[in-house]
Amino acid sequence: MNKTANDTEHAGKLLIRTRGILPIQHLKLLRDSRVLRSPEEFPIQDDQFQPNSVDLRLGTTAYRVRCSFLPENETVESKLQRLSQHTIDIREGAVLEQNCTYLIPLLEELYLPMTGRMIPAQTTTLALQTEEPLSAKANPKSSTGRLDIFTRLITDFSHRFEEIAPGYQGRLYLEVVPKSFPIRIRTGQRLNQLRIRHGHAMLSDQDILHTHLNDPILFDEQGKPLPLDQLNVKDGLFMRVSLHGEDGEIVGYKAKKHRDLIDLEKTGQYRVQAFWDPIYAQKDDYMILEPEAFYIFASRERCRIPRHLAAEMVPYDTGSGELRTHYAGFFDSGFGGEIADGGARAVLEVRSHDVPFLVEDGQTFFRMVFEPNTATPDYVYGQDLKSNYQGQSLKLGKHFRDP
Repeated sequence: MNKTANDTEHAGKLLIRTRGILPIQHLKLLRDSRVLRSPEEFPIQDDQFQPNSVDLRLGTTAYRVRCSFLPENETVESKLQRLSQHTIDIREGAVLEQNCTYLIPLLEELYLPMTGRMIPAQTTTLALQTEEPLSAKANPKSSTGRLDIFTRLITDFSHRFEEIAPGYQGRLYLEVVPKSFPIRIRTGQRLNQLRIRHGHAMLSDQDILHTHLNDPILFDEQGKPLPLDQLNVKDGLFMRVSLHGEDGEIVGYKAKKHRDLIDLEKTGQYRVQAFWDPIYAQKDDYMILEPEAFYIFASRERCRIPRHLAAEMVPYDTGSGELRTHYAGFFDSGFGGEIADGGARAVLEVRSHDVPFLVEDGQTFFRMVFEPNTATPDYVYGQDLKSNYQGQSLKLGKHFRDP
């Protein structure tokens, strides 16, 4: 098992001292130690684990609710008693309608220990001990965001979406709102992912620059590492949107309205033209986004995530405009490949709220923040584990087939 110089392993115990994101081998230990658990009839599978995260699965029932909520002073179940309109059995599949709000209990449950607590091994010879509390955070999976499915994790007594406090013990719930298309779902499908933190450590701007100098993370459109003085760094690494292309080249997509449903089990089945209008490069390299329409674009720069780091797109600053630039924003270690691969573009899921919004080629669009791993993952994205989006350029979700 990989470990840092600050972590020690002895007498069947692993003591984690390093702050950061737990890698795949530690996540599997949490499963084996019953920190991360599920019903006996739905055991957690090895293929749910990514380099820095674990895929969470839909349970057996979806609740149609009147509105979104946060259960700050009570359990999710008590809120459901007041807000649920009807229940839907999804074991054999069911349709979720566009712009309706659903709450789905997930199969996985989480039982986080407090600081310094030993997590005894149940089915392995190695137990885990931490010096700082373990907390967790969730994100939609890439395919979820690219289908314009709005999801947020909710836990009991929480005042924030997507975040799980240290010491939390209980069920996990997923709010699901299909925005552009109706969807067919089924028990066991995976719409979001969870990563677990030991303490909290973010790379400073100076750390980002130092990392790029020695292990490049941002590349130009030709795949060459950007010079250090071309990095826009301020509380994270800023990146830009690409609208430039040759005459007739597709630089984005806009979701069509009133389309047929998408069955999430069917990958590579749907014609792009039936669900999306292509956006072609324009001479002036700009476009005006329609309010509440959904768009897919790509970043101008190409990025890669070194093995010792994980990364996340953070919400766009509303001081720069009422613009949502992504829904699925987490990047596992290894995204973008090795330095010689020249990185991969970040795909942006974009919606302008309230007013039309002008977007120009090269406009600063989002920023990335980076966290270290507590240890180098045993497997990295795209190289050791199957991935749909390694080396990507502008790319729709895996459910669509190439024209």
